[in-house]
Order: sequence, then structure tokens, then C-alpha cells
Amino acid sequence: MQKIKIGGVPEHFNYPWHQGIQNGLFEEQNIDLQWQDMPGGTGQMSEALENGELDLAIMLTEGCLLKINQGSSIQVLQQYIASPLFWGIYVHPDNNITRNDLAEKTAAISRFGSGSHLMAIVNAKQNNWPTNEMNFHKSDNLDGAIQSIHNAKADYFLWEHFMTKPFVDRNELKFLGDCPTPWPCFVISGRTDFVNQHQQEIKLLLQSINQITSKFKAQDLIVNLLADKYNLDVNDVKEWLNLTEWSQQQISKSAIEKVQHYLKTINLIDKAEDKNYYTLDL
Repeated sequence: MQKIKIGGVPEHFNYPWHQGIQNGLFEEQNIDLQWQDMPGGTGQMSEALENGELDLAIMLTEGCLLKINQGSSIQVLQQYIASPLFWGIYVHPDNNITRNDLAEKTAAISRFGSGSHLMAIVNAKQNNWPTNEMNFHKSDNLDGAIQSIHNAKADYFLWEHFMTKPFVDRNELKFLGDCPTPWPCFVISGRTDFVNQHQQEIKLLLQSINQITSKFKAQDLIVNLLADKYNLDVNDVKEWLNLTEWSQQQISKSAIEKVQHYLKTINLIDKAEDKNYYTLDL
């Protein structure tokens, strides 16, 4: 049986993987899939891929393409979520600051290169704020970001809307609005050397997860299952499911070009190189 170490954020997007493991669908393909939660997000996952701690990862599209463009030995296996990610913007509940006041404020981020970092820059760029002098405070994960707001080491942060909403409902954070990604938000990625050595196993794994995600929203009780596992309100889960579309296809060239354009616009890459982002023949 082929052991495959895969990582992703401990969020509702990745519940299909847990279902597949629990139901033995990967074992049926002779794959021992070992899931690792990565609360530090895409930045943590890229480090884990590079040092061999992970073989595969469910990464934010922009973070994955940035690391590939910077020379990391990572490749895209396929698109995972076809819809945008809604990044909420959050401040301390007692802070009277508005969204328009964030230009020179410090943003809490999980890691440099993570979505919370890249999307803070995208948000600034969309508001025509200077991005070359932005201030960041590294906070590791969501709990760290919230703590940094409460101990005044940062003024605001961006995080996935629905996973953060319970903290708003408990008045631990104030929500200022959303900044959706202008592209499909998640891809399945892999360490290039592992992918090259295990193409057949990876194809079987992708077939299994695509089988799960193609029917995911039609499951009985899926709303209650997600609400219970991630401590979310049932109505919030319903809204999130309506906004979210899983993909069973390769990421399009136009989506890659859109991400590259944004990364170049916010000065994170010098040019939109014509790189081979995916080599696996699906």
C-alpha cells in the first residue's frame, strides 16, 4: 500500500478528504492517505512540501503559483475549488476603525506567502493604497491573529469568512467586509519529485476525491455534519455551500494568467513567466 502524506487547512473545504479516509475509499485504491492539519495555511504547506514533511497539499491558488514562480519544486495536480474564497476583514470589536482607515495599519498574517499575507496586499491594491511599505505581524494561525488584534500587535487581518464568523457572533472580532479572490481559490498540489515517481497512485487518488466532491453537496445531513464538525451555525453552512463549487478539472490557463497578473501587479513576481505549472496528464 502506497503511503501518501497530504496536508490542508482544518476548514470545511477539506471535509471531503476526511470522509474519504473514514469510508476507506483511498484504501480501496491501495493508498494509505495520511492527513495532516496545517493551521498555518499555504505558507506552512509550502514549507512542509519543500522539506518532505508532506507529499501533497491543498493550497490556495495564489500561494501555490507564487511558490512555483519563485522556484519551488511544486506542481499543480488539479483545481480543487472552482469558486472564489471570501476573505473577511476583521478588527478588534471595540475599534471604531473603518475599512477605509486600514491603509497604514498593521495586518496580522499567518506566514509570509500565505493567503492572509497575499490577500492583505490584494485588498490594499484594490483600494489604491501603497503596498511597498505595508506592515505585517506574523501570527502563525487564526488564534494567533485574533490574539494579535487583542494585544494590539496588529490592527486587522483577513481570514476565511465563514470559519471566522463565530468569533464575530461572540463579539470577539468586528467584521468590516469581504475581499473575495478574483480566481478559483484552491488547488491540489504536489512535491514534484513525489509526483514524478507516483503518477499512477496520484491519478487513482484524484479519481477518488473527485468522486466524493462531485456528490458532496447532495449528501443527506451534510449541513449538520459540517456545522457539528466545525462549530458553525447551520444557516452559515447553508450559505457557504451555496457559494462553494468543488472542481474535478485541471485549472485553466486563464485562471493561472489572472493570478500571475495580480502577483505582478502587487510586485510579488517580476514577470508572468510561462512556466509549466502542471505536468500530470489527467
